Amino acid sequence: MESKAIAIQQDQGQARRLLIAGFAALTLAVAFVFAQVTIAYAQERPATFADLADQVSPSVVNITTSTVIAGRTGPQGLLPEGSPFEDFFNDLERGPGQGQGAQRSSALGSGFVISADGYIVTNNHVIEGADEILIEFYPGGEPGVPAELIGTDPNTDIAVLKVDLENLPYVEFGDSNDVGARVGDWVLAMGNPLGQGFSISAGIVSARNRSLQGTYDDYIQTDAAINRGNSGGPLFNMDGQVVGVNTAILSPNGGSIGIGFAMSSAVVKNVVDQLKEFGETRRGWLGVRIQDVTPDMIDAIDGLDLARGALVTDVPAGPAEDAGMLSGDVIVNFDGIAIEDTRELVRIVGNSPVGKEVPVEVLRNGDMAELTVVLGRRETSEAVAFPVSEEVEEAPEAAEILGLTLSEITEELVEQYGLNIESGLVITGINPSSEAASKGLIEGDVITEAGQQAVTTIADLEGRIQEAKDGGRKSLLMLVRRGGDPRFVALPLED
Repeated sequence: MESKAIAIQQDQGQARRLLIAGFAALTLAVAFVFAQVTIAYAQERPATFADLADQVSPSVVNITTSTVIAGRTGPQGLLPEGSPFEDFFNDLERGPGQGQGAQRSSALGSGFVISADGYIVTNNHVIEGADEILIEFYPGGEPGVPAELIGTDPNTDIAVLKVDLENLPYVEFGDSNDVGARVGDWVLAMGNPLGQGFSISAGIVSARNRSLQGTYDDYIQTDAAINRGNSGGPLFNMDGQVVGVNTAILSPNGGSIGIGFAMSSAVVKNVVDQLKEFGETRRGWLGVRIQDVTPDMIDAIDGLDLARGALVTDVPAGPAEDAGMLSGDVIVNFDGIAIEDTRELVRIVGNSPVGKEVPVEVLRNGDMAELTVVLGRRETSEAVAFPVSEEVEEAPEAAEILGLTLSEITEELVEQYGLNIESGLVITGINPSSEAASKGLIEGDVITEAGQQAVTTIADLEGRIQEAKDGGRKSLLMLVRRGGDPRFVALPLED
């Protein structure tokens, strides 16, 4: 019995030793695989940017501008007056200048060559108001070459120049929406920071689709060092393609803190093509006024499951009206692209060719409707005023509804609030603790629609409210106009 017990103990000991050996082998294998993955990841990082810098540097230029300005005192602003970034960002190129009397002011910026025959891209604010524009090529190239201004687009802060030279080294635009410009991808910024001459800085794409304050903004945010003088310079991917144009920095002191913005090539390329061909931009125009769909509107709009799309608030005479679009439609798809919000729709429409036939899907009364819109041109059509009638009929009926004191339009109210609309319900009072007040409604606003139907009398509104309650709705969508500008507001219904 004793020998049998010893044998069992020996078997158990051997099993433990085998188990420990197996675990050790497994641990070693896992460590080996992890080490291999780590090595592979490290190998994906560039060991040097020297080859890429050698490849693209000859296409990058310094830009010097000079302007005769009237007398001014004190330091010159960080952004030229009227620049689209004046209120928010420090410029990347302007230097201080002071004195009195007429004087010649100079400024520095960057740019890059996009064709062998001398077309150059830079920022509009680099050359804005300049009397003379001189181009300095990469060391060893032509110095002080005069440049002709081909065209500018203040909306995207892009300008195209032309020099009278041939066989120039140039770079091409890449797809800023493709691999090479994703969040986390390496990028290289080049330019003339602080007037020190050609310089490069490397970093990654920190964020995408940033909006600063422009209608067509689509900025790439990067931590590659960008400073004054980098304005208009290129942001390269690792294939040597331009994925952005360095435009602005966010900084408390005017220096780089790793928050720089480059307008994406997806926007720039289209603008550059138009400036080269026409000397101006020709953007598509849908012909509607729109607003974002907010979460509190979901219950008030039939068939809407998420706060997405662009809610149409007004349809003047134009492309959308010709296609049959109506106020209250929610645009959910434009030219095959799902629309998340109004900013995305405006950018996509603006980048579409004038005259293009575009399929548009809208949500209308709970059903999807397919329309075909022939786009107009924004630059010539947007300023057309909405037709308004000057005739106003007095309708003195008033009531308190949903925290609002409402009155049908009268001549006195038209004069009191400066109204330019012929029908609807005027807000003449508002309960400050009501939901209507929290939504930003004020006296003088005019409600023209409720439940996506026109309202001209108190009875109309009461009918819309009752219909919404009968349908089990908890809120009612109203179209409110203020100074001619419409917007939808969803108000909760009282029990």
